[in-house]
Amino acid sequence: MVTVLFPHLAAVEIERVDRQDGQIRVVACTRGDPVCCPSCGTATGKVHGYHRRRLADRPVDGLPVVIELRLRRLVCINLDCARQTFHEQVPGLAGRYGRRTPGATALVIACALALAGRAGASLLATIGLLLSRTSVLSTLMALPEPPSTVPAVIGVDDFAIKRGQRYATIIIDAVTHRCLDVLPDRLGVTFAHWLQAHPGVQLICRDRSTAYAAGARDGAPQAVQCADRWHLLNNLSEAVEKLALAHRGCFRDIATGQGRDEGPTVRRTRSRYAAIHALLGQGVTNNEIARRLHLALNTVKKYARAPHVEQLIGGSKRGATLVDPFRDYLRSRRAAEPGVTVWALLREIKSMGYQGGSTLLYRYLGQGRAEDAPAPPSPRRVASWIMTDPAHLSPGRTTRLQEVLDCCLELKQATEHVRTFADLLTQRQGHRLDDWIADVRAGDLHPLRSFAEGLLIDHDAVVAGLTLPYSNGPTEGVVNKIKLLKRQMYGRAGLALLRKRILLTIARN
Repeated sequence: MVTVLFPHLAAVEIERVDRQDGQIRVVACTRGDPVCCPSCGTATGKVHGYHRRRLADRPVDGLPVVIELRLRRLVCINLDCARQTFHEQVPGLAGRYGRRTPGATALVIACALALAGRAGASLLATIGLLLSRTSVLSTLMALPEPPSTVPAVIGVDDFAIKRGQRYATIIIDAVTHRCLDVLPDRLGVTFAHWLQAHPGVQLICRDRSTAYAAGARDGAPQAVQCADRWHLLNNLSEAVEKLALAHRGCFRDIATGQGRDEGPTVRRTRSRYAAIHALLGQGVTNNEIARRLHLALNTVKKYARAPHVEQLIGGSKRGATLVDPFRDYLRSRRAAEPGVTVWALLREIKSMGYQGGSTLLYRYLGQGRAEDAPAPPSPRRVASWIMTDPAHLSPGRTTRLQEVLDCCLELKQATEHVRTFADLLTQRQGHRLDDWIADVRAGDLHPLRSFAEGLLIDHDAVVAGLTLPYSNGPTEGVVNKIKLLKRQMYGRAGLALLRKRILLTIARN
């Protein structure tokens, strides 16, 4: 039974086992075999004295286990040895200065890695191993960091220690997704020093950060920098949304085919915008405009910064509902049978996939929304349609997008540029990037031109991102795991503890 349940006690003699005071006590001693001197290696069995050690072992049946082990202090019989006496050790059971057996220490380490201090101590207490949160953290911090070699391809990204105030940098192996190091900030010079101390990096995957670009250029000039494709698409999406916002007036009335009556707020916004920009064109300062028009200085600055008046006009306040996809059916059904009841309509659209209830349908029909034309799409919705692969758009959204593009030549041109860029990205045709940039710069689509000129600043990295199979997606995944570790410690962990958990936990996954 001892060999099966307590294999680590096979090297000692168990004198007795008793259960008292809510714990299991195992009294044992060594067998008395000769032991080699740790200095000269001479075997000796000459006893100088005895001492006892108390070791915490893995719990049994939810009860703490304490091993009271009697060890010998031996005399080295080699007269030329500088060590006269020494304490014998029991490998696998009692390490030097240890107060827990290796099995108990492994259990503490597992809980510390998974749950950190307070939560780890609570779990250990539940299973019968009583430690303070400080002891759990001390055990964790004493662990050595995993050895690692610098790979040829790395990924780098930042994460927040305290959002908006303090940030750090994570560096991973872009192929195996293993964490390599955590830097205390996100400065380019810190990243450059790390690269100089770890030569051999051939390719660096990163986002559009200029700090990491400068750090990679200074620390590893021989390495190829690869811009992340998702960030490229995200930057392009932001440019398309700005363009859709600027041309919102072209498609805001496509639902009815005629102009809508604008409210007093919209008319006031338009008149203010025209007056402010007229004075700006005459060289009048913002302070003077505020005095002449009796407006606040911040209001004048807001109007002056807006390139288009549509950017200052709010969209429709009426949101989409679950009934909207069945608007055309309800309209035609009520036209064919004016006396049809709401309950009959509810049953019919339920069979067609309607997920809402009767109250929503009553309110929808009572407000006359079944007879209204659909509200014009928001600029963000139009931008999302343009950025979506046409094969993944539903027939209804394809139709509405085409209506928008028929109303605005600029958005139609932007859509062509977006789809060409998507082909470059999905088909890895980075060699066509210069032609795409030239086409965009030749047009008059200001947000897209700004995006294209930004690509020129980071040209080589963008070409690599559109050509090579690597991306910064694995690094973003590691950042998400780091967020979980931070939440487990309520965001109060210092960088040293957080770094230790990152390297020891995420490196093993």
